[in-house]
Amino acid sequence: MVNTIKMIHTETEKSILKAAKLIFYKKGLAAARMQEIADEANINKAMLHYYFRSKQKLFEAVFLQAFGELAPHLNTIFNSDKPVFEKIRDFVDGYITFVVENPYLPTFIIQEMNINPQFGETFFADHITPDPSVFEKQIAEEIKQGIIKPIDPKQLLLNLISLTAFPFVGKGLVTGILGLDETAFKTYMEERKKLIPEMIINTIKAS
Repeated sequence: MVNTIKMIHTETEKSILKAAKLIFYKKGLAAARMQEIADEANINKAMLHYYFRSKQKLFEAVFLQAFGELAPHLNTIFNSDKPVFEKIRDFVDGYITFVVENPYLPTFIIQEMNINPQFGETFFADHITPDPSVFEKQIAEEIKQGIIKPIDPKQLLLNLISLTAFPFVGKGLVTGILGLDETAFKTYMEERKKLIPEMIINTIKAS
């Protein structure tokens, strides 16, 4: 009986978090309503409050789950023993693959951090976040070895993040200007898995 109850609770929580992701993504934290989330999860509002006592607590759980899936993956890439060029390829492939499967994530994170910077500061102080420090040191070392042209490691990271993240954050703008439907957009994102790394590597590779 205990195991059955635990399983039901786990599945209910998953259902709530899935529903909350959808509502928060569509409306943001401020405009979302607990009743809407309960309806989406096919439970009553009392049960929703049993698992998550407030909208803020539920939002934090959704945010933590979403970011908690991405951060360890990026840290694995940053901290691996691979050369910089291979890490660039792995980062782009891994990030685009993840965001295609979780399309709400970039807009969701940026939107809420812009609206509530204090939450972002607190979150990053208390939870696991991507740490590129090892990668930055490796870039500096490969510059010394003459493998990479002189470049500020943070600028290289900024280029890498910008080129991979912007099409998803600005998806409406991108699809509107380029006249892409959803299928075409995904096709272009798959192509960028190879396009972005080679463009960056060709720019920074020492001749």
